[in-house]
Amino acid sequence: MKLELLSQAFTIYNLQELPIEYFNRNFFFFAKTDEEISLLCPSDFVPNGYIEKNEGWRGMRIQGTLDFSLVGILSPIASLLAEEKISIFAVSTYRTDYIFVKENQLSNALSALQKKGYTVENIS
Repeated sequence: MKLELLSQAFTIYNLQELPIEYFNRNFFFFAKTDEEISLLCPSDFVPNGYIEKNEGWRGMRIQGTLDFSLVGILSPIASLLAEEKISIFAVSTYRTDYIFVKENQLSNALSALQKKGYTVENIS
C-alpha cells in the first residue's frame, strides 16, 4: 500500500465557532459535534478565537480512492504504529484516510511503515 507524506505541518484546534472564511482554505478538516468544534489545518494558519491547540502534526494520505466496501485499511496502520508507541490522529474523507503523527515521531513512523512493506512518497 502506498502512502503520501503531506509537506506541511498541521495543528489541531478546539474552537468556539467556525467562521465562513475557513471554507476558502485549500486544506483543512473540520468536525462539529454536540460537544465541540475541531479544526485540523496547516500550522501556518492560526484561527481567531481558539480555545486550545495541539501543534506539530505531520500527515500521510493513503494513496488512491478507497471503496466503502473495503475493510481493515486503517486498522493495520494504527496497530503497527501503536506497537511502536506512536500516537495517531486519523481522519477519513469520502475518498481516503489520513493518518497524522506528531512531528517528533515522524521518522520512527516512516521507518516502521516501510519495514512492514508500506511505500511512503513525499508530495507537495
